[in-house]
Amino acid sequence: MELNVDDIVQWMINANDNIQENKDDLTTLDQPIGDGDHGINMARGFQEVVAKVSNEHYDTVGAVLKDVAVTLMSKVGGASGPLFGTAFLQMSMTMKALTTVDRDAFVRGLTAALDGVKQRGKADAGEKTMIDVWQPVVTLCKETSDVRADELVQTAQAAMEKTKDMLATKGRAAYFKEKSIGHIDPGAASSYYIFSALAEVLQEKNE
Repeated sequence: MELNVDDIVQWMINANDNIQENKDDLTTLDQPIGDGDHGINMARGFQEVVAKVSNEHYDTVGAVLKDVAVTLMSKVGGASGPLFGTAFLQMSMTMKALTTVDRDAFVRGLTAALDGVKQRGKADAGEKTMIDVWQPVVTLCKETSDVRADELVQTAQAAMEKTKDMLATKGRAAYFKEKSIGHIDPGAASSYYIFSALAEVLQEKNE
């Protein structure tokens, strides 16, 4: 795995495409256990991200990710903006001066992102949040020397689907107690779309 500035920009373009395409589904997921605006918020945020990163010239991967973070924090409403923003901000800090990112640097970045989200959201795995997708993806990347696109998608998708049977104990969904069971977590679904967007980049690079 080796990602350069253009790959990171492409990752964000793909993520935006996925989220725009599934905006209504994300909102539908959020209606029974949230405010019902997750899809709208994420779609607005990633549209702004792409508008920003497509029109800038970047020398480092860290600079791209920092702009992603700042844009998400300022444009995505609710808890999602600060949480997804924190993930990309922590990632940017570990990749600050890098023009290309190898597997080890990417694993460091993902780990920092996960730790940042746990701290910010005061949550951990198993509580029906975006962490339940990020954690297995981090584990996969740590344990696999060369992550394949299909492995990444499968891991993220399986992790997202597992949130359906979880009881929410964090965030707005926690208010719904047992009623939260039977619904996929919207933040986990968004995370799946973000990682499947990354898988598309990896796939293209290997072709």
